[in-house]
Amino acid sequence: MEDIEAIAVLQDPVRRRLYDYVAAQDHEVSRNEAAERAGIQRTLAAFHLDKLVDAGLLETESRRLSGRSGPGAGRPAKLYRRSGAERQFSVPARDYRIAADLLAEVAEVARLDTALQAAARREGRAARAAAGPVEGLAAAKALLAARGYEPRMDADEGVLRMANCPFHALSERYPALVCGMNLALLEGLMEGAEGLRACMDPRPGLCCVVVEGSKNNVS
Repeated sequence: MEDIEAIAVLQDPVRRRLYDYVAAQDHEVSRNEAAERAGIQRTLAAFHLDKLVDAGLLETESRRLSGRSGPGAGRPAKLYRRSGAERQFSVPARDYRIAADLLAEVAEVARLDTALQAAARREGRAARAAAGPVEGLAAAKALLAARGYEPRMDADEGVLRMANCPFHALSERYPALVCGMNLALLEGLMEGAEGLRACMDPRPGLCCVVVEGSKNNVS
């Protein structure tokens, strides 16, 4: 029921626009920034943002944007970021997470890492073949987004970092198994894409896999 209510909150077009913007950023978003991007008044943005917080879709923190403290530093700003909670909705209710958790447990106990990675690599190749040629990080970014990732360009390092992991819940319980599967899946997706490769580069709060390109293949 909570998932249904959370999804229903996004039916308001202004609220959905605000959520999509905040979720797409790699930094916490202030009310002023959100209002400007959505083309609405700050007070209206604050109302809708807090509704998204109440629904568990966004999280908040308060911080002085000036970086100063003490008298004259100003009031802390309320900043928003996407919640790490997962939501799913189906009618009638179904819970594939239990099945996925059991399958992952069996695969780990039976040491099926190699077989799982081979299957994931095949899946990646099939998805890449269906999508057509992948030329450059921009094309890779579009392909990854279509697969449920949130790729963001790290221009300093010439890599695509994923702001999310589609397998987050499982990866927390079975990190070696699931992260290995994820790497194999992205290796399959990038196979045949000249100058691009998937590799492990875990960072806090991000997917463990990145896609990197040569300096001549970043467009």
